[in-house]
Amino acid sequence: MRDVNAYPAIDADGGRGASFDINLPQILSVLDRRKWLIATITTCIFLLGLIVTLLMTPQYKSTTTLEIRREGGNFMNVQGVDAGAMNMVNPEFYATQEGLLSSISLAEAVVVDNRLQDSADFFEMFNSSGATAWFENGRLIPGKSTREERLRAARGILISRVDVSIERLSSLATVSFTSPDPKFSKKIVDSWASNFIKATLERRYAATAYARKFLERRLEQLRNRTDVTERQLVDYAAQQGIVSLPGGSEGSGKSGSGPERSLVTEDLVSLNHALSSAIAERIDAQSRLQSRSSAGDEVRGSISQMRAQRAQLASQYADMMQRFDPAYPPAKAIQAQIASLDKSIAQEDARAQTALQASYEAARKREAALTEQVDTLKSKLFDMRRRSTQYNILMREVDTNRQLYDALLQRYKEIGVAGGVGINNIAVVDPGDLPGGPSEPKLSLNLMISLMIGAALGVGLAFVLELFEDTLSDPTEVTELLHIPLIGVVPKAKEEPLSALLDQKSMLSEAYFSVQTSLAFTTSHGFPKTLAVTSSRPAEGKSLTSYGLAKTLASQGRNVLLVDSDMRAPSIHHMLQCDGSYGLSNLLTGAMRPADAVQSTNIKNLSVIAAGPQPPSSAELLADTHFKDALGELLPNFDYIIVDAPPVMGFADAPLLANQVEGICFVIEAHSTKKSSIRTALARLRTTEINLLGAIVTKFDSKQAFTGYGYDYGYGYGYGEERSENAVKQ
Repeated sequence: MRDVNAYPAIDADGGRGASFDINLPQILSVLDRRKWLIATITTCIFLLGLIVTLLMTPQYKSTTTLEIRREGGNFMNVQGVDAGAMNMVNPEFYATQEGLLSSISLAEAVVVDNRLQDSADFFEMFNSSGATAWFENGRLIPGKSTREERLRAARGILISRVDVSIERLSSLATVSFTSPDPKFSKKIVDSWASNFIKATLERRYAATAYARKFLERRLEQLRNRTDVTERQLVDYAAQQGIVSLPGGSEGSGKSGSGPERSLVTEDLVSLNHALSSAIAERIDAQSRLQSRSSAGDEVRGSISQMRAQRAQLASQYADMMQRFDPAYPPAKAIQAQIASLDKSIAQEDARAQTALQASYEAARKREAALTEQVDTLKSKLFDMRRRSTQYNILMREVDTNRQLYDALLQRYKEIGVAGGVGINNIAVVDPGDLPGGPSEPKLSLNLMISLMIGAALGVGLAFVLELFEDTLSDPTEVTELLHIPLIGVVPKAKEEPLSALLDQKSMLSEAYFSVQTSLAFTTSHGFPKTLAVTSSRPAEGKSLTSYGLAKTLASQGRNVLLVDSDMRAPSIHHMLQCDGSYGLSNLLTGAMRPADAVQSTNIKNLSVIAAGPQPPSSAELLADTHFKDALGELLPNFDYIIVDAPPVMGFADAPLLANQVEGICFVIEAHSTKKSSIRTALARLRTTEINLLGAIVTKFDSKQAFTGYGYDYGYGYGYGEERSENAVKQ
């Protein structure tokens, strides 16, 4: 046999208790049980939406479309502005334009342009509080408001009713305005577009104007700084005696095309060129002197002629010597001529050597003089360079300031030209349209929204009520929340319960038969010999359960005794129409023997002991051992004894009875008994040594169940009956 305290109870249909999971059957069950609440809330919200929609003032929307192009042209031609970068897709540009179209300054410009801050009709149109506080008979009330207050209120109204949107991956922007007057809506969107274009051009011009002012201040500063540094440069050059010549290409005739050079540098360059020429001349003279060449072409030609003439005379003299004597007069004459030529050649040669020596000496002296002058200029140049350090610093500062001044002057001229070019990158594609009908309210849309809101509120409230409902509506909670076995579920009877129990095919009879079958598995010998049935509070169905179990066992041929131990509110003798003037109270006081207290009933095999007269303290009677002794004396005469025990809450009777029987069943009324009461009652029972067999859920209505659990019970218990009814109808 299974241990009923260790395992979940077997349901009437043979399955184990399901876990508490929210699923579709649960949701449908909640919706079915709360359908009237949901329908009521949905209907109320629907009617409220209809009434509000009918009472709303018609609103007319006018829309204008603008094209906002990115500025792709670099009209200023300013270095650093990349036209290619401006043509690239810039998502921030259109986000910025959307913000500008919704700006407070633009709204204020529209208000001022249309003089809305002084219009009583404008504030009355939008039900503004200022219509009555600031105006009287369409005129301003002096001292009641300031222009700033009216401007702030008017622009707030416009901003709240203007809708700006820019199409994705497009340069088109739409501006819409909604008001009760269609002509006024068109007027506002047209004014909004024109003021936006005007504000854009003004911002562009203001930006260049600021740049011009900034450059003017910088130019003035650089001009003053350049003047100061140039004066410092001139003064320092005068103090140090530094004379510089304008730079330029030699022979170009242009000055100022290169860096300035000092006079010493120019002199040194000139003398250096002269020294180079002198050195070349000295080397040439020295070479001619060492080679003993003639001083010139004329000297060399004269000596050559004389040598040629001498060679001719020498040849003639040699011929004569072969034929004549040296004393021969013609021979002597030739010899005299040869001697004269030799003398002349020697003189010319000496004169040539003297000329070469003089030329060499002159070249050497000129070289030495130029070398000395160059050395002197070098010393002067080194000295000047030492003195020109500060001069060069001042010169660089002057050049830097002059370059900065020229660059800023060029930029200033370019911005001045670009500032006057009014390139408008915004164009109105579609002007504001005159609405032909109201855009709001939309009756069908509002009714649909009201219906959805009502349904959502109804469903939400239904689940909230289910969430906070503390009653036990799901039999599976017996095992999951109370941690006791579920013996069975008894459905709520459609007719009078006692009459239903007399019909063995009724749902109530089948339910108690299922409970009796489950109790047969709770002990090793089957159904408990002595069984007490109790509940947490009265009217939960414990007496009917006791009677139902006793009748079910009796119908199976078992000899059953039903004992009514609820001496405070007895009910068994009423159910079985027995004599209630004597019974258990007489037995416990010793006034009657157990066998004499037993009464027979109209049901075969079923006997009963009524509660008897109400004693002063039933708890004292049950606390004694007389009740247990009486059960022991009666048990041999009966197969089973079922005790209808009093409720647990508020009384000590049930705990006293619980440890005197073999097992106890706890009855729970579905959809009524609080879970907190059940837990408290079970806690009281567990304080004594009892054998709690499990719980029986009574008066269960499948339509009120939180899950689809009841469907199984309803189908199982009513299956045969429904089939019989259908057969009769057919």
